[in-house]
Amino acid sequence: MLEADRVVSTQDRAAQAMDETGRPALVVAAHQTGGRGRYGAEWWEPDRALMASLAFRPHWPVERWWIVPLVAGLAVRSAVFETFAVTLMLKWPNDLFTPRGKVGGILTEATDDRIVVGCGVNLWWQEPREAAASVLPADPGIEVVAPLARLWADHIQQRLAGPPEAWGHDEYRDACWTLGTEIVWEPDGRGVAVDIAPDGGLIVQTAVGREVLRSGAVRSVRTATLPAREERLGGEEWV
Repeated sequence: MLEADRVVSTQDRAAQAMDETGRPALVVAAHQTGGRGRYGAEWWEPDRALMASLAFRPHWPVERWWIVPLVAGLAVRSAVFETFAVTLMLKWPNDLFTPRGKVGGILTEATDDRIVVGCGVNLWWQEPREAAASVLPADPGIEVVAPLARLWADHIQQRLAGPPEAWGHDEYRDACWTLGTEIVWEPDGRGVAVDIAPDGGLIVQTAVGREVLRSGAVRSVRTATLPAREERLGGEEWV
């Protein structure tokens, strides 16, 4: 694992490290000067964050790599719960939420030879941007970041060690805040998210029937109505 105080982008640094060595690379940084979101979305850095990227080559067939963002979301959810006893929910396909707002996201970039999956989580943010939030009410300190990054990377590798069919479908469905909400997606899709397909696709009921959306094939998925929070908690108390 490469730890840095400041990098332009953990995504770029992890990709570079793997391209140079041919080995998987995990990069974690305290600060990014050129961080980016999915499809170039604007990046805002909180006061304390997990900013990490893992570059590797999954043993799964390349055509199943699009499931990796979902696996990475499950992995960070597990790592955050084990570290802070805080339960996150997942917005399909790449966002992390608490009832207070969005606390993080997953960014995945792939070539034919490797995939780089990045994770950004707002651990503490004294004055968050609108609609954003943080996992914790106080600064946990820089010393928690590297162990959290390692735990996240370990969970990804463990979850990808099996066949694609065992990626974590039931767990993801239970954690998915998108289900039961009306969503819109580019260019002109609209419907109600009703289920997660066995291969990780989002099953949507539209005016003309059911449609399955897949991460990587859909540029933007936005919630048109607020989710039924109490129903999605599954009996757990959110911190």
